[in-house]
Amino acid sequence: MTEFTIPEDCRYLETHEWVRVDGDRARVGITDFAQDELGDVVFVELPAEGDELDAGEAFGVVESIKAVSDLYLPVPGTVAAVNEALFDAPELVNEDPYGEGWMLELEGVGEGEALLDPEEYADAIA
Repeated sequence: MTEFTIPEDCRYLETHEWVRVDGDRARVGITDFAQDELGDVVFVELPAEGDELDAGEAFGVVESIKAVSDLYLPVPGTVAAVNEALFDAPELVNEDPYGEGWMLELEGVGEGEALLDPEEYADAIA
């Protein structure tokens, strides 16, 4: 079985998105497991800066050579930044899903519902 990276400083959705909260700001992306399942990512659609989003709401789309998948928000907040590098280099999602492949930065972050800790997420994908 493949070993997937599951950072300890993130929380996870069962739909394979991660969130790393820092005060009232947070970064969001898809997990190592998700990018592996999708295969080569060829396109990412993200919301506009300033959009207010709720936890569990679809916030964008990731398209790979295998599939098109909706992206779901782990926590509510206002989009402070989108990773514009992904528009020209969507493969960053595959290469570094928790680093350069991040998707959104949120501000005014609230509590997420039913977020998994790293151990719970590891169990969910096992």
